[in-house]
Amino acid sequence: MAHAVCWETEFLQLDGVAASFTLFPPYNGKPIRESVMAANLRIGMIGLDTSHVDAFTSVFNDPECEYHIPDAPVVVAYPGGSPDFELSIGRVEGYTELVRERGVEIVDTPVAVAEQVDAVIMTAVDGRVHRDLFAQIVDIGKPTYIDKPFAVSSADARWIVETAEAQTVPMMSASSLRYEPDLVAALAETDDGAVEGCDFFGPMEIQPTQPGLYWYGIHTVEMVYAAMGRGCVRVRAVTNAHRDTVSGEWGDGRCAVIRGSRTGNNSFGGVLHRESGSRFVQTGIGKPKYACLLDRVIEFFRTGQPDVDPAETVETIRFIEAANESRETGETVTL
Repeated sequence: MAHAVCWETEFLQLDGVAASFTLFPPYNGKPIRESVMAANLRIGMIGLDTSHVDAFTSVFNDPECEYHIPDAPVVVAYPGGSPDFELSIGRVEGYTELVRERGVEIVDTPVAVAEQVDAVIMTAVDGRVHRDLFAQIVDIGKPTYIDKPFAVSSADARWIVETAEAQTVPMMSASSLRYEPDLVAALAETDDGAVEGCDFFGPMEIQPTQPGLYWYGIHTVEMVYAAMGRGCVRVRAVTNAHRDTVSGEWGDGRCAVIRGSRTGNNSFGGVLHRESGSRFVQTGIGKPKYACLLDRVIEFFRTGQPDVDPAETVETIRFIEAANESRETGETVTL
């Protein structure tokens, strides 16, 4: 078995216990399909074209990893890959070989993955293909975590969420940046009153197949939504070669600002504004963000309850869609 660096700084550091449970709780008010999880939770992976493949399988499959989660291996995977997206197709061969060395069976279809496992992680890096991939497996009924970008249109985002709800299939999507320890701590510190607004920054490389903020910008958007919640009504973006500045106005009068940079450093961070004080939010301190994300994903697999409301996931995609439209027109766009 191949052993990997355990992502001590940028990726995973997870303490956890393998799941053993029955999925009975409601999902958006409806009973979830009955699905009994074995003591040894079997995870399937769809899309072997991102560094998350290495990070996740290192923790789940390598007992020598410092942060190994026992009894929850990735056992089967579908490589996938988008031929018109080099950052996807160019990675498939290497990550396929990597997971094969870690004991993962490689199969030819997403359906073959879902049929053999208790839960699915959709790691496919191309948000354009998530709707089609989910459509292929939804009838099998396995709880599914969909990695970022969730979708690259609000129509696809709504379809995934509505289809999952209609078929009572638990589904969750979230950026790891939502779970940066200092952001979580800042949101829990309520002595200065309610959140009035926020300013967050992060890298914003442009990828034509994942336009505008859908690529790295989506992580900064998710930090905003972790702080603000749903309710944005209009968005305006200003763009140049170096950066984008996006402002969002919420229906209750609160506002948020996003700075997405293509020059300078690649750090994420921000300022959270409350009624009687503001607080800087630093990333990269404490428990690594991917560890915190996988804590929530494992809990989701155990309970069937997504940590992020799917309706909020849809709104984040519509926010990005509106910001991208504003980038092109220079106009304020209503959500």
